[in-house]
This record gives sequence, structure tokens and C-alpha cells, in this order.
Amino acid sequence: MKSYHILLADDHVMFRQGIKKIIEESNNLKIVGEVGNGLELLEFLKNHPVDMVILDISMPDMRGIEATREAKIIRPDIKVLILTMHKNTEYLQHSIKAGADGYLIKEESDTELVTAINKVLQGDRYISHALSLELADDFLRKGRKDFKQPFDGLTIREREVLKLIAEGKSSRGIAELLFISPRTAEHHRANIRKKLNLQSTADLTKHAIKMGYTGINS
Repeated sequence: MKSYHILLADDHVMFRQGIKKIIEESNNLKIVGEVGNGLELLEFLKNHPVDMVILDISMPDMRGIEATREAKIIRPDIKVLILTMHKNTEYLQHSIKAGADGYLIKEESDTELVTAINKVLQGDRYISHALSLELADDFLRKGRKDFKQPFDGLTIREREVLKLIAEGKSSRGIAELLFISPRTAEHHRANIRKKLNLQSTADLTKHAIKMGYTGINS
């Protein structure tokens, strides 16, 4: 079984000792160094072979996100697992952009740490379970906020007219089917184009067909 060399970077010595104890219970994981800040981390990487760095975001001299970015420059193939108290999707996003391969919340380190390490070493991305649930909630909330039905802003009558336009009906044909005047049908066409920000009847017809308006119910 291949042995992996891991460097710990955290300014709290007692926490590093606890993490070290958890990691070294796995036969293939070996702690080869401990540092207390980002500058020491980079200096260590310049002189020692390391497969993975486990680091905190909040460190003196150089914060973890910046250290992550620099570590990837020194050793492009190195894996970086952020281990932090920051249960915040913004920190997660900045960490991933900097090159982090995983993001784990400290309060979950006793149950998820070894799993996270192994996943990242295998080339996968790992995000703390609690934070991944929060990301899913954020995504759903954003999706509900951003999503707009294709009919938003159209009246019931305008939807009926749009359906008939998609089916190729002329203004006169629409007027006959809806028992309105051709002039009123043209007025509805103009209003629909304005609401959908379309310039011509041809654009309106193409848009209606593309969005599947032929299948709507009046």
C-alpha cells in the first residue's frame, strides 16, 4: 500500500496534535511536518516532498487561501485540504478558486477527516457534508429566485394569442377563433412582442415555437 506524506498547517498546536493522532491511525498516511503559518508552509514545500497539505484559512503571516494558491505554484500536483472553522460558502468558493481540492469544517474533523483525505488523494473533490447541504439549499433558493416561467407578465388572453401565433394563425384567423376584431388581435401581438422584447412577428413566431407554446392550454 502506497504511503502518503502529509503536511499540517495550523497555528494551534493542540489542534494539530489532535489531527495528527486521527490521521496516523491510518497505515498509509504519514505526517511529515507541522507548521504554524503560511510562510512556513511554503518554505517547507520548497525543501520536502509532500503529497498533501491540510491547512487552516485563518493563519498568521499568510492566510490559508493565499497559501493554497502559492502552494499550487510550488508543487502543482500537491493536494490541498482546507480544514477550518469557517462554515461559510463564500470562503469555500474562494478556496476552490485558489486551488483547494477539499474543504472540511473543523467540528466534523473527527468523523469526516480520513474520508476527506482519501477522497482528495484519489483525485476527487471533497466538501464538508454540512456545507454541501447548505450549498444545495443556496442553489435551490437561487434557482427559485432566478427562474421565470416563459409566460410571466402575459395575460391569459395574450397566452391564447401566443399559442395561436405558434400554430401559424394570422391576425384574422386569431380574431375569428377568439371572437375578437383583427385590430384587437394585432394589439395583442404588439403587447406580446413588447413584453418578450421581440422586434418582429417572425421573431415572435420563432420564439413561441422554440419555447413550446403550441402545447399550452388556453
